[in-house]
Amino acid sequence: MMKLLMVGAGGFAGSICRYMISDLSHRLFNDPFFPYGTLTVNVIGCLLIGLLGGLSESRQIFSPEIRALILIGFMGGFTTFSTFGYEIFTFARDGQLASAMTNLMLHLILGFCSVWLGFSLSKFI
Repeated sequence: MMKLLMVGAGGFAGSICRYMISDLSHRLFNDPFFPYGTLTVNVIGCLLIGLLGGLSESRQIFSPEIRALILIGFMGGFTTFSTFGYEIFTFARDGQLASAMTNLMLHLILGFCSVWLGFSLSKFI
């Protein structure tokens, strides 16, 4: 139960940070034709999960509860793209290049197709 609460608290904080950083990026770049906010959040999220995941693995500095709070909750609320990037990196680092490329392609293709399908279905509901 404690891990569940930690994930929820982290997700709450991560979502707020995502909103604030995305909003700030949109105001700074002031370009309505490109989603700079999403790009900024995803790049920052990938940097953070790489740093925190590396520290967690190499130095075991996080307890399971803190790992749930930060890596699952906060980073999941901030951006799931960071988890996606970290998983692909882990496959590649471990020499599983086929798994890395399969994961990458499945997420991109199935994700895009699912958005298209959901949007298309919305016309019939």
